[in-house]
Amino acid sequence: MPYDAMVAPHAPAAPASIPTSSVSNLDDFLVSPGSVHCLIVTPVLDAGGLDEFVAFLARRLPHFGLRVTVMCAHSSSAPVGQLFTILQREGTAVVAASPGDACLWMKTNRPDVISAHDPPGWLLKAAKDARVPVVETLHGIPTPISTNWMEERQRSELVTCFVAVSELVRRQYLSGNPAYSARAVITIPNAFNQTHRPSVNRSKARAWLGLNDEFLFLSLGRHTVQKNAYGLVRAFSEVAEDDHKVHLLIAGRLDDAVYTRQVRTLRDKMPCKDRIHLRHSFPDPSILLAAADCFVLNSFFEGWSLASMEALSAGLPTIVSDVGGAREQIGLDGSRGFVVANPVGDPESANWHSSSLMRFRPQKNMDELVSAMKSVVAHRDYWSRVREQLSADSKGRFDPVICSKRHAEVLLGAISRSMLEGEFADCPARS
Repeated sequence: MPYDAMVAPHAPAAPASIPTSSVSNLDDFLVSPGSVHCLIVTPVLDAGGLDEFVAFLARRLPHFGLRVTVMCAHSSSAPVGQLFTILQREGTAVVAASPGDACLWMKTNRPDVISAHDPPGWLLKAAKDARVPVVETLHGIPTPISTNWMEERQRSELVTCFVAVSELVRRQYLSGNPAYSARAVITIPNAFNQTHRPSVNRSKARAWLGLNDEFLFLSLGRHTVQKNAYGLVRAFSEVAEDDHKVHLLIAGRLDDAVYTRQVRTLRDKMPCKDRIHLRHSFPDPSILLAAADCFVLNSFFEGWSLASMEALSAGLPTIVSDVGGAREQIGLDGSRGFVVANPVGDPESANWHSSSLMRFRPQKNMDELVSAMKSVVAHRDYWSRVREQLSADSKGRFDPVICSKRHAEVLLGAISRSMLEGEFADCPARS
């Protein structure tokens, strides 16, 4: 395998799909319980930010009265992944469907609205034929990344409205598809299920990893060009030259084995190779967040990183390249960490093409990233003292109730809009 093998510890058990403590009273419901059926569609439900957010909505939308089914819609046999199994075990209705199965399911079950996350085109067409409104969440810059904007203008006609996870994503989308109504692209920053990230004892977490007074940089993200592990490893090697107690742990789902082998080859040539650890994703990263001293993400592009948001909520100083959501999450005053320059320069121009060109080249943010990492190490005692306060502040800012309620309101609004348009469509033409 292109990354290092490792046995994961036993993570704390996750709570039920809908924690009863978070359901206050009937006034929380926006509709009569179960009266609106929402189908959440995604190609894969395994591990990663998009997958986690789909699970977030599946667990949270029922708080407002919506009945939820999650569908993994894939052109072949839909892969059953980690979060698919977890949601199924929690009691959420989850189905895996090929095009034929998905279309039949939609005709049989007739959902009221679809919440789409990187949906296949054939499913959007099936929804249009069934007159089911679609709200697509834009998770990337743009979404679909490296899209053909001429084709996107036609594809977007199948979508009732869009939710952008950050203002940068919204601007990027409307720039590429200016014919689409700006009023129909709404920004809702992401949140995550804090109830599904139970706290872990830091001392025990560090002991499990064999850490004493070492300083651990943690990066959670899929092993792919987008996350730019190659650039991060290069930057870390400069930090490691001056401090022999720093370690870097990169953990995530393996999406690009060829690229990851290049990262590993680079790592293996370095004097600090024994302090750079490449791992697969963890079902629950809480133990890694508890053990770490700083979170770092050097991506070429993001929509709104859930990983950095979880790190802040765990009380970690966070270093993120200038991508979607970075400034909103971290700010620019240094109280939560640092936003460093984008590896390609202009974050608005970062995409798969520019990332591929820069993936193995010297990157424009190298010196700034190294400086930020060294600063956090130098002020380790300060960040340790403010860890609890940073955690409390971040949990307050990333309110899961506000985020999920806004998504519920947009979904219900799409139903109302679709019904209104349907009434006019059914009216005979007036002379």
